[in-house]
Amino acid sequence: MRNKNKERKSTGIFQDWADNPGNTKGRIVLVFYRLAALIKGNPTLSILFFWYLPIYKFVIGWFFNIEINPEVKAGRGLKLEYGYGSVINGTTVFGENCTLRQLTTITSKKQDDGKFGASPKIGNNVDIGVNVTIIGDVHIGNNVIIGAGAVITKDVEENCVMVGNPAKLLKKVYGFPDVKERSLLLGGA
Repeated sequence: MRNKNKERKSTGIFQDWADNPGNTKGRIVLVFYRLAALIKGNPTLSILFFWYLPIYKFVIGWFFNIEINPEVKAGRGLKLEYGYGSVINGTTVFGENCTLRQLTTITSKKQDDGKFGASPKIGNNVDIGVNVTIIGDVHIGNNVIIGAGAVITKDVEENCVMVGNPAKLLKKVYGFPDVKERSLLLGGA
């Protein structure tokens, strides 16, 4: 388990590097994403590096089969475990120390008037399992584990484990589980 008390000295496009040890794919994708977000968020850089965003979309989408919109806001310590087939769209906001796995979809919901609503807001220390769908203007609290295959369409309070379709509260957790217990909850061996 990552030490929550350790000091993080890395900033900028490499701020997730230490949280993805031995995960070359995750490191590459997150550096590409952080650079795209930096360029997209700065009007001057958007003009100077207009060519980067199509390259980002092509490389991340076609080679890695992952889509992370450059408008997504993510805190430090984002961890991408495998990530294949994941889509993080809109203006989703992640807190610090969040983990994403493959086949995850996090996006806004299309409204009756044809416009898209607000994107999800995800707290700190949220662990998102395989094949999870989080859709719409939902708020997920801190220290939450979302089990494999869960579909989240409503707000999730802090310190809990959510599972199922539609997602239901499995249990309240008052301490973030260690790696082995978290792996068992998410369907790992």
